[in-house]
Order: sequence, then C-alpha cells, then structure tokens
Amino acid sequence: MIDADTLIQVLGDPTRLRALVLLTEEGTLCVCELTAALDVSQPKMSRHLAAMRALDVVEDCRVANRVFYRLNPGLPVWARRVINHLSDSVVAGHEFKQIGERLKDMPNRPQQRADFNSAEGDRKVGDPVSPEHA
Repeated sequence: MIDADTLIQVLGDPTRLRALVLLTEEGTLCVCELTAALDVSQPKMSRHLAAMRALDVVEDCRVANRVFYRLNPGLPVWARRVINHLSDSVVAGHEFKQIGERLKDMPNRPQQRADFNSAEGDRKVGDPVSPEHA
C-alpha cells in the first residue's frame, strides 16, 4: 500500500507527474505513446514507469510487442484525489496542450488497447475469452 511520502516522491519528478496526468486523462497508454507525448527517450520513460510500477502506482499489460500502462485501480482514494487535483492543474497549463498535441499527432499510434481485466497477459481487446478465463 502506498503512503504519502512515496506518492510525493513519485509526483516530485516532472516526467512521472506528466505521465500520471496523461494516464489520468487517457486511461491507458503504451510506452511509445508516453515517450512521444512527453518527448523523452524510451529508456528514460521505461525507467520511470518501472519505478511507478514497483510502487504500485501504475500497472502494466502486454499486448504483443507493446506494453500498456494505466493508473493502478487499487490506489487509495486519498492518493487518487491528490493525483486528480494535480492533474487538473497540469492540464490547464500551456505546456500540457503541447503534450496533448504531440500525442494526438503521433504517427502509427496504436489503435488497439490492452485488456487489463484478462488473466492472460498477451490477450488483445476483442479476442475471445477462453472458458477458464470467462
């Protein structure tokens, strides 16, 4: 379970904060989308995401060769409120409009989204669910 000190550490880095805001706004994003929107290298974005995953702030799901992330739905209500409040502030800023434009204009943006509810790691949205996972 996340505590206040850990959440502040996560939110204290501008790249992680903006990634969380994007995930709050978009729901689910691929590493490549976060990389393009935030204009950072893939290794840097992956390190930030790995750190947030280790702290249970985000969760991931693989679809073929892509890894998608979303905010952990098990975050405590207080943590979600803090993230939502900060998100409102960040989204209102001019810089975030540029981030949104980069995401929108991303070439070859994945159309498929991860199914986080699937017990099968590589199942794609729309694939049939086997009886044991129904």
